[in-house]
Amino acid sequence: MGSITEYKPHAVCIPYPAQGHVNPMLKLAKLLHHNGFHITFVNTEYNHRRLLKSRGATALDGLPDFRFATIPDGLPPSDADATQDIPSLCASTTTTCLEPFCELLTKLNSSGPEVPPVSCIVSDGVMSFTVAAAERFRLPEVLFWTTSACGLLGYTQYRKLVEKGYTPLQDMSQVENGYLETTIDWVQGMKDMRLRDFPSFIRTTDPKDIMLNFLIQETDAVPRAKALILNTFNALEQDVVDTLSFMFPKVYTVGPLHMMMNHIHDERLKTIQSSLWKEDSECVKWLDTKDPESVVYVNFGSITVMTAQQLTEFAWGLANSKKPFLWIIRPDIVAGEMAMLPPEFVEQTKDRSLLISWCPQEQVLNHQAIGGFLTHSGWNSTLESIGGGVPVICWPFFAEQQTNCRYSRVEWEMGMEIDNNVKRDEVEMMVRELMDGEKGKKMKEKTMEWKRKAEEATSFGGSSYLNLEKLIKEQLL
Repeated sequence: MGSITEYKPHAVCIPYPAQGHVNPMLKLAKLLHHNGFHITFVNTEYNHRRLLKSRGATALDGLPDFRFATIPDGLPPSDADATQDIPSLCASTTTTCLEPFCELLTKLNSSGPEVPPVSCIVSDGVMSFTVAAAERFRLPEVLFWTTSACGLLGYTQYRKLVEKGYTPLQDMSQVENGYLETTIDWVQGMKDMRLRDFPSFIRTTDPKDIMLNFLIQETDAVPRAKALILNTFNALEQDVVDTLSFMFPKVYTVGPLHMMMNHIHDERLKTIQSSLWKEDSECVKWLDTKDPESVVYVNFGSITVMTAQQLTEFAWGLANSKKPFLWIIRPDIVAGEMAMLPPEFVEQTKDRSLLISWCPQEQVLNHQAIGGFLTHSGWNSTLESIGGGVPVICWPFFAEQQTNCRYSRVEWEMGMEIDNNVKRDEVEMMVRELMDGEKGKKMKEKTMEWKRKAEEATSFGGSSYLNLEKLIKEQLL
């Protein structure tokens, strides 16, 4: 009789090497493990080092059937504790990662009886070089786009936007002169969209722009995979999901993944974490001392950078709102220099503010003291704010954050948008409205409505719960 490992499916999970992609992929990997899969989770060597630095030397020891592996990202070596340059990373993963990934698959397949042969690949949607590897090894592959469904649908329009002459721009003045207000009314499943609501990489004058062409290439690759996975739930993005299901017949909505994690009760998996920065959990104790829904949480995610002037305007807007706030300020948030806040601001707000460099965000957004979230509108942050029932002020930075912001405001009615050219008076006014105003109350009600629908989708027998079961049975086994 053969060893039991012969019958265990083995999924190789490979995220794009940035924090907002690693987090949801790790959650999906844990859910597959919970459903009986042996997991190999593939980080880049650069991110592997950062994880060991932030979590400690044993962070990636894993379990006998949940292991970590690495491949090089093709960029010059660096010891920086920061997100790498995104265009350089995209260009490099596309051109250098296929062969190291194939070598890893070969190695895994000859690892001996304790590691079953690889049976499927679950790859980030923007790591589509893996499709060629799946074809070479004759393995089923599913692509996991970690964006919103509306963000992905926006990216799928890039080719047409180029063909119709909307992008590249004639010159960069079109970013400011009203051109981006142009209505785009021909996208099935999206109504009242303006050019500015599409993911931001169309804001270029260069026909050879790395990101514009990279996204066209990556969305073109989706039909080559067996299926498409999305971290969303049907009730939230039904029209968009229907359109994507028409374009790509096998689409599985399995989110919000952080709420799907409630079905896992394996304590051993809790030690496997994905934060690339060291988390300061002391902030939770600080929140414990605050009144319910009294604190503004401020976090612009893992990639956003701003000018020193923008940082100062946010600071004084928060100070003048007179509200308590928890502000996450990464060391690399100001482009090219250390983030320095005005000493008078620090002195004036010290009794009602906490400034730290990183935190356990899910825990924070689920804390009863949080009343509002000033966010960059990244997709993980948007889903986590829904999970916590917390309305948002959006300050989108790049990529599909613009699309998420537009949907948060218009479709889901849970958010407001702050101008990119941020001014302290506007920050103060919006924070007060969010926390005390009539609009803020309505946004809170809508967010709580979405929270209930997310709970339904991820509970036993809900749409996302059943879709994960279907994904496993129909595509991965």
